[in-house]
Amino acid sequence: MAGSRHRYSAEERRELWRRWQAGESLTDIARVLDRRLGSIYEVLHASGGVAPRERRRSRLSLTLSEREEISRGLSSGQSMRSIARRVGRSPSTISREIARHGGRNSYRAADAEKRALKNTRRPQKCKLAESPQLAHMVAEKLEQRWSPEQIAGWLKDEYPQREDMRVSHETIYLTLFVQTRGALKRELIAHLRRVRSIRRPKTQKRGSAGQGQIIGAVPISERPAEADDRAVPGHWEGDMIEGLRSTYVATLVERHSRYVMLVKIPKKDTVTVTRALEEKIQELPSSLMKTLTWDRGTEMADHARFTVATDVKVYFCDPQSPWQRGSNENTNGLLRQYLPKGADLSKFTQEQLDEIADELNTRPRKTLSFKTPAYTLEAALR
Repeated sequence: MAGSRHRYSAEERRELWRRWQAGESLTDIARVLDRRLGSIYEVLHASGGVAPRERRRSRLSLTLSEREEISRGLSSGQSMRSIARRVGRSPSTISREIARHGGRNSYRAADAEKRALKNTRRPQKCKLAESPQLAHMVAEKLEQRWSPEQIAGWLKDEYPQREDMRVSHETIYLTLFVQTRGALKRELIAHLRRVRSIRRPKTQKRGSAGQGQIIGAVPISERPAEADDRAVPGHWEGDMIEGLRSTYVATLVERHSRYVMLVKIPKKDTVTVTRALEEKIQELPSSLMKTLTWDRGTEMADHARFTVATDVKVYFCDPQSPWQRGSNENTNGLLRQYLPKGADLSKFTQEQLDEIADELNTRPRKTLSFKTPAYTLEAALR
């Protein structure tokens, strides 16, 4: 019967985790295992979406059959040494086993086996739990909205001679999502780029949708080679982030340094958008604004007039090709920590948007060898 509440067998749990790690959806897993969707979620949520290590019995541990032999020996009044000879273990091992699980009068093989298996589930202490100083530093950076990968890269750069002050990004993720590790508060998950109660596998499939055509668009294939290879600064990517009740913010990302600028947009019509962008780029030296690559959104339909007014050439991505503005797409993902989906973006002032951009520009980036966009742009202009 679908949705039945009987316990998962070891084989069913292995199959559940195998499918989850392969990137299958909760719905697909529930259908294959003939379980309720909520039941699948409960199993995953218990360990934060991170597959627990499969328990393995040590070769030194007593087996269930050995424990049953001990129980029979006690029932017939045999001595410890006699039971030890029959089981093939030392008398001290038998004595500890009996004392640990109820004593001579209360020892039961099945109960002893259950307790022993339960004890194998005790989690090992992770590096962050053993180093309060390191855990505090990681928590502080998470609160500043640094990603675990940025933190790990920064620590390696900041403490090159100290192994005790380094931690992998995977360890940070596991400590956040597997709360039995106890070194980082679960509330810190709210500062991650994508807020989830369970960690999704990297193989999880994601969809993407393209936009339509725009008249007179100069294709990205005609963009200068120096913009393609990010060799010099001055080539930008742009896009719009949409919020509640058709509210918008324009995002500009410099390809060489990943430097970010945000622009408050009252309306999405092409005149409003292009004029707002014109005003914002006046803050930059002319040498830093050579080209702008946009998607197929009609908000840049007035691109010819924009180019005349700013001397910035506009190039458009191919239809349904968001990866051609990879820096911008990635930055928009980062910005959702500050400008979440469903938020009324009209409530953000330009000053607040500038503060958000400044925070992103002073965070280390893996693609920049964990240097910041602000540092990289400044270095390029020296």
